[in-house]
Amino acid sequence: MSTNTETTFDVEGMTCAACATRIERVLSKQDGVEQVAVNFATREAKVIGAVPADSLASAVDRIGYGIHEILPTDARPDIVARYADEQAEQWRRFLGAAILAVPLIVLAMLVPAATWNTWAQFALATPIVFWFGRQFHVAAAKQLRSFGANMDTLVSLGTLAAWTWSVWAALSGDAIFFETAGAIIAFILLGKFFEARAKGRASAAVTKLLELGATEARVLQGDEEITIPAERLRVGDRMVVRPGEKIPTDGRVIEGFSSIDESMLTGESMPVDKVVGDDVFGATVNQQGRMVVEATATGAETALHRIARLVEDAQASKAPVQRLADRVSAVFVPIVVSIALVTFAAWVLISGDVGQAMTAAVAVLIIACPCALGLATPTAIMVGSGKGAEKGIVFKGAEAFERSSTIDTVLFDKTGTLTRGHMTLTRIFGDPIVLQRAAAVEHASGHPIAVAIVLGAEERDLPIPPVSDFMDMPGRGVVGTVEGIEVVVGRPLLLEELGMDIEQYHQDELTTYETFGATAVMVGWEGKSRGVLGVADSLRSTAKEAVSGLRDLGLDVAMVTGDNPATSRTIAKEVGIDRVRAGVLPGGKDTEVIRLQDEGRTVAFVGDGINDAPALTRADMGMAVGTGTDIAIESGDVILMSGDPTLALTAVRLGKATFRVIRQNLFWAFFYNAAMIPLAAFGYLNPMFASAAMALSSVSVVGNSLRLRRFG
Repeated sequence: MSTNTETTFDVEGMTCAACATRIERVLSKQDGVEQVAVNFATREAKVIGAVPADSLASAVDRIGYGIHEILPTDARPDIVARYADEQAEQWRRFLGAAILAVPLIVLAMLVPAATWNTWAQFALATPIVFWFGRQFHVAAAKQLRSFGANMDTLVSLGTLAAWTWSVWAALSGDAIFFETAGAIIAFILLGKFFEARAKGRASAAVTKLLELGATEARVLQGDEEITIPAERLRVGDRMVVRPGEKIPTDGRVIEGFSSIDESMLTGESMPVDKVVGDDVFGATVNQQGRMVVEATATGAETALHRIARLVEDAQASKAPVQRLADRVSAVFVPIVVSIALVTFAAWVLISGDVGQAMTAAVAVLIIACPCALGLATPTAIMVGSGKGAEKGIVFKGAEAFERSSTIDTVLFDKTGTLTRGHMTLTRIFGDPIVLQRAAAVEHASGHPIAVAIVLGAEERDLPIPPVSDFMDMPGRGVVGTVEGIEVVVGRPLLLEELGMDIEQYHQDELTTYETFGATAVMVGWEGKSRGVLGVADSLRSTAKEAVSGLRDLGLDVAMVTGDNPATSRTIAKEVGIDRVRAGVLPGGKDTEVIRLQDEGRTVAFVGDGINDAPALTRADMGMAVGTGTDIAIESGDVILMSGDPTLALTAVRLGKATFRVIRQNLFWAFFYNAAMIPLAAFGYLNPMFASAAMALSSVSVVGNSLRLRRFG
């Protein structure tokens, strides 16, 4: 990592949130590192800076952990498989510990005290503590070598203290606690098993997403069809896709036509018609005709893998609310150890009962659970982002979930967001040459109005002459030279700026068009207006439902658009929006977001065009429609994979639900530790029950996060 860039690392050896905090602190101290985020749940670290990866790995290795750079061409580690392996390993260890712990507890609680009983308990407890519980002692030793501490330190100290005291007590005839040490290890191993299983389920979204892809492809070689594994596809391969088959990879239709089910990508159930020249996406399903598709992207460059990568990045990122938990985790273990020492000393001084003092101190060490703090945010984000991907919504970072909780205003762009963005020429006022020359100039533009005018001329079989000296005046119109004549197409304001006279009947006609919801442009040349063209865009069928749903959440909904006021008000009235800002130039959408923010509002902006990018970036939560431009998608915090406006509603609801779970998790984690540590210190908790409660606290946090899988 020699340039200032973002690098992702796979992290090994983390066992709790304190580990992640420690690694983050070490990495952030390296010269050249600007930003670090280490995620305990996904076991990844993201580093922004200009430091060689080897130097960072060496720094982390010195504190007992390992990091390995994940190159862009590398497959991301399968976190689900990793948790499955951990789950199996923890289950094996728990079974071994439980087989010995059950008779150990029976001997301690039900069998009269005797010398043989004492040493039988010693024989049963020793392998539990030192063999089945070795993972805690090894991790604690690594921490000790680098003057660190984590949850393993607490478990190791607690069990070793109980075991060591019991050996001394056995030799001196005092009370023993072998069953405490054994039961603690068994209960915590059981908790680790449930935690690994729950985190695996929380991480499954990306794996399920990638499993949607085709495994085989039928490729044309000459006139022969050859079946090959999908991973062997290369750009340029021609794939035959029959009805009912998945498209193996992203491509372009070069033969045939069909309807494609893109629901896995966009969340929309309505099939999309595809003809020659149209782009198609891997893992979508061909429903009707035979098609030949030329591969345009494979492997990690396909839309499916890019979405999966965005979801992974979101899962690996940190929400700002997590910073408080990280700060607490960083000092948590030393504070708990100090409380345990004070507890031991206080009991000895007050009661003189060393056995009771040991019991209380061990309970303090065992009951404390920094893991619940560390898992509170990332597990909710993992499940929430996975559920979003299922519904065609990609959250690009954890911050989007937190921001969604404070949104009070949703600002919609009109064209391509509330409307379909596919305009058609509906009205012509003037001679055919008006349309012909307007189409010639607009042919050089990619604006939706321009496309509608050009298509309108082609549909009427009008020849379109070439244009020269083309100029685009953003928000006002276009100018070009056609057949030696300068032709202007756009708002009347542009014609006036260029010194043209506006005929009153042209102005009246333009006003009439706009009254009926059409977008009208004026065409002029040689000093005056020559005609008026009207284009119209159809409203999306779910736009009204989306606006109504957002209002039901208590949010204000407004619309900002570069279109004329009359057309904009017509569209707004249809969907139920009262506040409209129309006729806005490209920079005006950004200005409107700033104006609302200056009023104290927290703004979400929904848009799809290049001119929406500044507003998407400026908004507290930018939602980019995935059918829009690449620059808009890059600028958004959330990507809506289809043009369905109800996805904006779902994104806000899911964001709020996810952050609500995060708050619940953090409250539980803080409350648990704040309540249980004093109870343990005052002797109200047996260490065995403390170990069960500690294990349950982590599992309960993950389990609460898993409730988001039922989000509808």
